[in-house]
Amino acid sequence: MDTNSTIDQPPDTTAGSSRKKAAVVVLVAAAVLTGATLVGTAMPDPKTSEAYRSLTEEKQSVEAELAAAESSYGSLEGSYTTLRDGISDREDKVAAREAEVEEASAAVKGSEEGVKAAEAAVKKREDAVSGAEDQKAANTISDGTWTVGTDIEPGTYRSAADVGSSCYWGIYESGTNGSNIIENDIPGGGRPTVTLSAGQDFNSTRCGDWEKQ
Repeated sequence: MDTNSTIDQPPDTTAGSSRKKAAVVVLVAAAVLTGATLVGTAMPDPKTSEAYRSLTEEKQSVEAELAAAESSYGSLEGSYTTLRDGISDREDKVAAREAEVEEASAAVKGSEEGVKAAEAAVKKREDAVSGAEDQKAANTISDGTWTVGTDIEPGTYRSAADVGSSCYWGIYESGTNGSNIIENDIPGGGRPTVTLSAGQDFNSTRCGDWEKQ
């Protein structure tokens, strides 16, 4: 075998293969660009859709309701503040009024106690006057015949006023029916005086009242 003989080599396919690959890449890129253009041309604007408009309107409605709610809350908060301040003011007025009522009640109570004390003093004076009047009545003799020690008290009596000329008085021994005269007189005027003792009867005729001295 001759070593210097030329051996047939397989043909070089590297360049052709590279050219094929480049062609494929170009075709793919062109397809992608074409597809992208078609997609971009075919897809509608989402802002023009019914769903988008519906969501937009709903959003606007919600925002309007929120604004109204915030305004209503602000108004209610203002009303609450006004009411709270008003209540606080009324509470202060009520407290002041209660203090005035308590002061007035204390004054009335003091006045009532003063009235009671005055009434008690008046009653005491009335009782004293009544007692004095009762005592005076007990120590006063009017016209009639009286038994000393039973009807009237013993003691010295004087006519309460000047007697007239028809005045008659007499002192008798009790139980003698006027037959045993101890002393008698027709003074004719002035204010006569008699001294009476137990066991005697005293008669006064047209002399008026006699008062114990």
